[in-house]
Amino acid sequence: MRLRRHLVVVLALLALTACARQAPRYAAAPQQYSELDARMYGAPQPRSYVVRRAVPVMQQVVPVAQTFDGGPYTLDSGDKLRIVVFGQDALSNNYTVDAQGQVTVPLVGAIEARGLTTTQLGAAIAGRLKSGYVRDPSVAVEIDTYRPFFVLGEVTYPGQYPYVPNMTVENAIAIAGGFTPRATRDKVTITRKVQGAPVRYALPLRYPIRPGDTVEVGERWF
Repeated sequence: MRLRRHLVVVLALLALTACARQAPRYAAAPQQYSELDARMYGAPQPRSYVVRRAVPVMQQVVPVAQTFDGGPYTLDSGDKLRIVVFGQDALSNNYTVDAQGQVTVPLVGAIEARGLTTTQLGAAIAGRLKSGYVRDPSVAVEIDTYRPFFVLGEVTYPGQYPYVPNMTVENAIAIAGGFTPRATRDKVTITRKVQGAPVRYALPLRYPIRPGDTVEVGERWF
């Protein structure tokens, strides 16, 4: 009888030892957090949530690079041009891009200039002349005077100013008399037309500006 009890006790101890060594079933499964836990309590974010968050960030960065990357200059209303048609002195003259974004040239009429480079506009004029007026036209277009830029907000003299090549935000603010005592001095907001639609971004002071830009200096809160 005693021997049987001893055997039962030994077997029970062996069973308990095996259970202690065995990892719990749920230990191997990764801990799951909901997206709500990730947002509210700082829990590790699910992979799907991280991927979804990365897409909007990329969508915000790409337009800035495409719009403010210093690419080729495109024409718009207010630009004054010198158009030369070689061998055609009557057509060579100074022209202004009007409010509709067009240039009116004798013989060919109004030509869309908004959004074009000077090279593209020259090719468009040559194409019109070649269609019935000049056998082999050669057209050169250069900018005589850039359209002005604007400075608004917390500067001494807000208003419209003539553009000078290679200007930065800092230069534009200096031309407008500098900051007022209440102005924010680290970044400003620049509004630029892209394909006829205004686009706004906050940019540092050393960033280059372009003709037609509107530089807006904000007011600091303290």
